[in-house]
Amino acid sequence: MSGWSARRFWTETRVEAVDGGFTVRLDGRAVKTPAKTLLVVPTLAMAERIAAEWDAQQGKVDPRTMPWTRSANAALDKVAARFAEVAALLAAYGDTDLLCYRADGPAELAARQTKGWDPLLAWSATALDAPLTATVGVMPVAQPPDSLARLTARIGQMMAFQLTGFHDLVVISGSLVLALAVTDRRLSAEEAWRLSRLDEHWQAEVWGRDDEADALEAARHEGFLHAERFYRFSG
Repeated sequence: MSGWSARRFWTETRVEAVDGGFTVRLDGRAVKTPAKTLLVVPTLAMAERIAAEWDAQQGKVDPRTMPWTRSANAALDKVAARFAEVAALLAAYGDTDLLCYRADGPAELAARQTKGWDPLLAWSATALDAPLTATVGVMPVAQPPDSLARLTARIGQMMAFQLTGFHDLVVISGSLVLALAVTDRRLSAEEAWRLSRLDEHWQAEVWGRDDEADALEAARHEGFLHAERFYRFSG
C-alpha cells in the first residue's frame, strides 16, 4: 500500500470523508491498498479502527497487528474485483454445510450435534425458507436446489465489504447456515464459534489438548470474531 514502510515515517494519522466513504491519511498522504487502490471504506467507524491500527505502529510496521487494514485491503483488491467468484465459492458451502453431517458415534457427540445444530437447521428452513437435509457420516447428500438458490441469493445481496467479513465467517466455521445466523443476529459470533467447534472440543475432552492445537484454535477464534465485527462495521 502507498506509504507502507518497514518503519513508521508519519506523525499524524487522521480520517477524512471522501467520495464513496472514508479514507485514512498519514501526514496528509492517503493510504492505498497493495494494488494501489485508494483505501476507501464504507463507514466512519471502520475508518477509525483502521486509523487506530496505523497510529499504534511504533518503530517497525507490523501488518500482523492490523486486521482491519488487511480486511479492507482484501475487500477492495480481491472481493470487489471477483465478487461473483467469491459469492459462488461461499454458496457452495450450502451443499456441504457442517451442520448437515453428523457423527454415527459416540452417542454423546451425536447428541451434542443434535442439540446444538438441529435448531439452526430448523431456523434455516423457516426464517430463510431454505430447508437442508442432515445425514449421518461423510458421504455427500444432495440438498434441495430451491434451498441452495435462496441461500445463494442472500449472498448476492451483500456489498463487497460485507462479503469480505462473511467469507471468513463461512470458511472458518465451515457452515453457511452458522454464518447467516450470525449476520442475521440469530446467534452471537461467540455462540456460532462454539457450535462450529463441537467435534473438536469433544475430541479435546476425550484425548486432551496440546499447545499447538490450542494456539491454532485461538487464532481462528479471533479471526472469526473479527470477521463478525468487520461485517457489522461495513454498513
